[in-house]
Amino acid sequence: MDSLSDFGAILLMQGFNGLSNFCVLLLMALGLAIIFGQMGVINMAHGDFLTVGAYTTYVCSEVAHGLGIKWLTDSYFLISILISFVIAGSLGLVVEHLMIRKLYTRPLDTLLATWGLSLIMQQTFRSTFGAREVSAILPDWLMGSLKPSEAIDIPINGLLMMGLTAVLTTLIFFALYRSRWGIRVRATTQNRTMSAATGINTTRVDRLSFGLGCGLAGIAGAAFTTIGSTGPTSGSLYIVDTFLVVVFGGAQSLVGGIASAFSIAQTQATMEFFLSGSTAKVLTLSSVILILMLRPQGLFSIKART
Repeated sequence: MDSLSDFGAILLMQGFNGLSNFCVLLLMALGLAIIFGQMGVINMAHGDFLTVGAYTTYVCSEVAHGLGIKWLTDSYFLISILISFVIAGSLGLVVEHLMIRKLYTRPLDTLLATWGLSLIMQQTFRSTFGAREVSAILPDWLMGSLKPSEAIDIPINGLLMMGLTAVLTTLIFFALYRSRWGIRVRATTQNRTMSAATGINTTRVDRLSFGLGCGLAGIAGAAFTTIGSTGPTSGSLYIVDTFLVVVFGGAQSLVGGIASAFSIAQTQATMEFFLSGSTAKVLTLSSVILILMLRPQGLFSIKART
């Protein structure tokens, strides 16, 4: 009985580790669902905006501990979440204005252009911060864990990530489906010409949507620093999984994105306990591809009137 209870506790811990990965994936997917699902832009540099947020958090950590001010070292992480959003979102606005706005309705061109942008950003990170991975120093209140039982430890930083993800998911839902901006975004997605004829500034909608998507990736980067170290290619490691989350869940479905992010993250975390990490990832992605072959519209497709 003891071994059985220990096995159950291990599975529960693996499940919670999967929730941490789920939070990063979902935060990434929320931004990509706007850029790809709502706008049809294949942004291969989306993962690098996560890296922007992660390095921003690292810099905030270094500055806070360098100044040695107690209240700043305790609260810098919360401040860095906002700063990461602003910096990644602002960079997204610049990228949209200089490059993406000229490539709408040309998916292959956006794929190639943003892939090149990804390589440029990675080299910029490497030149600025070096090739070695760095880690932010977490505040004391984020360290440690809760122990509901002797065999189970729940990290406090994981609970923060879950709370942050829940709040942002709720805000994005209300922004897309309960606000005038969301109406403009969905109208532009369905019929750009008619939307412009009714007075909607589609250029501004595109720019703000792209900036918001990149800003959310920046927040995902801030959250990422609580579970891993940051390197020049940290964000690019998530880009395939993030695209799978969006496509698997349905490109324009928020509920589908949540369901697919949870399924992929939990499946990988559970299988990594029995198999190696690479084998678990291959089997998970193979399962997703097989399901997409049977249901190419994703788990939750948007029904349209005909």
